[in-house]
Amino acid sequence: MIKVTKNTNLLVLTGAGISAESGLRTFRDSDGLWENHRVEDVATPEAWHRDPKLVWRFYKARWEQSKQAAPNPGHLALARLEDWLGDNFHLITQNVDGLHTAAGNTRVIEMHGALSSCLCTKCGVRLHLDEVDMSPELPACPKCTGRLRPDIVWFGEMPYRLPEIDILLQNCDVFLVVGTSGVVYPAAGFVQMARYLGAKTISVNLHPSEGLGFFDEFHQGRAGEILPRLVDKWMAE
Repeated sequence: MIKVTKNTNLLVLTGAGISAESGLRTFRDSDGLWENHRVEDVATPEAWHRDPKLVWRFYKARWEQSKQAAPNPGHLALARLEDWLGDNFHLITQNVDGLHTAAGNTRVIEMHGALSSCLCTKCGVRLHLDEVDMSPELPACPKCTGRLRPDIVWFGEMPYRLPEIDILLQNCDVFLVVGTSGVVYPAAGFVQMARYLGAKTISVNLHPSEGLGFFDEFHQGRAGEILPRLVDKWMAE
């Protein structure tokens, strides 16, 4: 079993599986349609240009849903891990729900953006949704009156902070992947890069992921059950 000590440079990647345990549905659920709309209808630049009102209705609903969700034991275990490892801990998440921050993690890269944030398509300012009048169908920027869009990386767009992620992958000793199917790139390629550069790799997931052969260790089950046990073991050794 792979050991993690206080001197281990640990990098974590999380996906939708960890948030599903907090009651948040994912696009990849069998019933993952939203009011019969496909992902292509609400989560692409083309969808935004075609029907921005529909896109905003979708993300307003997801934001309201995320505010009702609470971090689960998996999130809390990763927050304990950061407290223990300090600067040797970094977390990349594909999730946009903010639950890692709510759990207490501070070294978080939200590579796909955040439901709680929006961007002005005119002046480029980034705002928290609480700072904006969200009652109109198309919210306007309070600084320049330009049109706001969700601060979400849609399919076909470039994820945030990839150069920083690249450096973290180059320097980690252990790469822990939690709750992700391993099919959406570029995140799906991170484990290959980390392993190629010499890191030990661990997967925690409800089902075997696409790239299972790239992992040195696989723990099948719920992150909320497995992560607390793993963290307890690492901290006790």
